[in-house]
Parts: sequence; structure tokens; C-alpha cells
Amino acid sequence: MALLLEADPDRRKINAYLQTGAFYVTEDGDGLVVVMPLAEAGVWEIKNIVLVEAARGQGKGKALLATTLAMLAAEGATAVEIGTGNSSLEQLALYQKAGFRIVGIVPDFFADYPEPIIENAIECKDMVRLRLYLYS
Repeated sequence: MALLLEADPDRRKINAYLQTGAFYVTEDGDGLVVVMPLAEAGVWEIKNIVLVEAARGQGKGKALLATTLAMLAAEGATAVEIGTGNSSLEQLALYQKAGFRIVGIVPDFFADYPEPIIENAIECKDMVRLRLYLYS
């Protein structure tokens, strides 16, 4: 739970998506990802993807994302969505470099979080939604 809270500091939201999501841990235990299908056929969402602090900045996040996308494609996914905060600049760059495109913004998504989230000297208020179409 501690690692999940690093990527999403709202325990209520984590508990909610763990009820219906699939949870995967990397072989070395340095990272984890939670995915779940969306209502739209063939579309999955990455709800949480995180690495332990010592594993960051080494390309492992990019590798974990690529492995997750390959796994979902093998399961028949046609598209994958992910949401991140407007202040999560490194994550936004990572996802776009992987081919995700911004498809929407959910205003005030983080307004009901227990504490304000500040990243890169920016208050996190809105969720940026991104989607990647998987083609075989």
C-alpha cells in the first residue's frame, strides 16, 4: 500500500480500484502496476504504475510501461488509457514518448483528495487523460 500511495495519495481511491483491478509486481519487486478494463470493449486503464524510489531514473519506468502494454495487447486490448495530474510533468512526458495522446482533462479531479498535491511547484488540480491505440 505504501508504494501505491506514492503514485496516488488517496487510500479511498486505491481501495476502490483494487476491488476490480488486476495487480502485478515486477520480478525484482521494484515496481507495480494496477490495470482494469473500462466499459468500452477492448479498452483498459492503467490505474497505478509506480517504482520504488531507488529504481527511478534508470529506464525501469519505461520498461514497466512497455511490459504492461505488451501484456494488455496479448490479452486482446485495443487501447489503453492512463490518467495523471496536470503537475506530473515527468509522467506526462513518459506517456507521450510511449505514444499516448491527450484525449481529455477532468477538471478538479484531485479537489477531494485529503491533502493538496504539489509537484514541480504546481498544485495538482486536474487529471490529464491519455490514450494509446494498440495495433497488432
